[in-house]
Amino acid sequence: MTFDNSPELKMILNTMREFVREEIIPLERFFLNHDFETLLPLLEEKRQKAKGLGLWLPQIPSAYGGMGLSLLEHGFVSEVLGQSPLGHYVFNCQAPDAGNMEILIEYGTAEQQDLFLKPLLAGQTRSCFSMTEPENPGSNPTWMSSTAVRDRDEYVIEGHKWFTTAADGAAFAIVMAVTNPQAARHQRASMIIVPTDTAGFRIVENTSVMGERGQGFASHSEIRYEQCRVPVDNLLGEEGAGFVIAQQRLGPGRIHHCMRWIGICERAFDLMCRQAVLREVAPGRTLASQQTVQNWVVESRAEINGARLMVLDAAQKIDRLGTYAARDEISLIKFHVAGVLQQVLDRAIQVHGAMGMTDELPLAYWFRHERAARIYDGPDEVHKRSVARRIFARY
Repeated sequence: MTFDNSPELKMILNTMREFVREEIIPLERFFLNHDFETLLPLLEEKRQKAKGLGLWLPQIPSAYGGMGLSLLEHGFVSEVLGQSPLGHYVFNCQAPDAGNMEILIEYGTAEQQDLFLKPLLAGQTRSCFSMTEPENPGSNPTWMSSTAVRDRDEYVIEGHKWFTTAADGAAFAIVMAVTNPQAARHQRASMIIVPTDTAGFRIVENTSVMGERGQGFASHSEIRYEQCRVPVDNLLGEEGAGFVIAQQRLGPGRIHHCMRWIGICERAFDLMCRQAVLREVAPGRTLASQQTVQNWVVESRAEINGARLMVLDAAQKIDRLGTYAARDEISLIKFHVAGVLQQVLDRAIQVHGAMGMTDELPLAYWFRHERAARIYDGPDEVHKRSVARRIFARY
């Protein structure tokens, strides 16, 4: 198993590391203190700079204006960008836009790509993905109440969604709704594009996550679809193909998430080590001299290194054999890396003491928001059960 980077990729990663350190991390104070009025113009400036350096859309094929990196290569990029809460956004490869771009490239018609994909690729608009419902378990994408009933040349959408990430200010949503209620359960739902200025699309509110509602791209919204009419031409792919499209989106998406989490771990690890060697617990004696802290640092280093190898192995297998062949590896990294992330963040906060609880650093922000890593894209328990069943079946 080798992951040797080409000289070209090494140069890209070094440039991105410097960009994150020099251009993006200094903006975190505005973000962590919710000063979006100051932040957004500065972010737009950084996005234009990234675009000018040829570092725009690393996950998108070159034919669509992206860098054309493989999933494995983008994994390395995602780790670098994950070291700041703003990293992926600046390079236009943030969730849910990255996944929506991939869906529109794969399934969008020429007209859909002109209207929705091209402005998204250019960074002129944002989008959201509307699937999870408060009334039904998000871990079961075949069970949802939202419907899209065909009325001549329109779909009439009725539904209640929440945790629709980045809906606040988005130009359109990709909605998953039941179009074929009598079909087999994996063929009932479809994906439909809904411009957010459509009558009947209503954001109820941004949902508070551990005391923080967020704003813009850094938020999760509750949405009502009330007699929301869109043209039948807004259907993505075939009717009833929503589940299949969602599964194709989730495999690579989990690689993106896991490498982003490893980037978070690396930033937390760096902050933890810096604090340990500087913070004195008594005159002339630092936290780094304490065996407990030494254990935390060494355990974190081993866990991060191991998690990274697991994710890169999964990405390489997807690139070579496809998502279905790598389904065990995808599930394993999803719950394992999420657990490592929680451990490393908790240790880093503990080493910082009271400072770790504040928003002077991004640790508390990540601790609040990345607890969801063990829930979204399938909770840990579902992934463990799925892999266990396949392992036992081989016996």
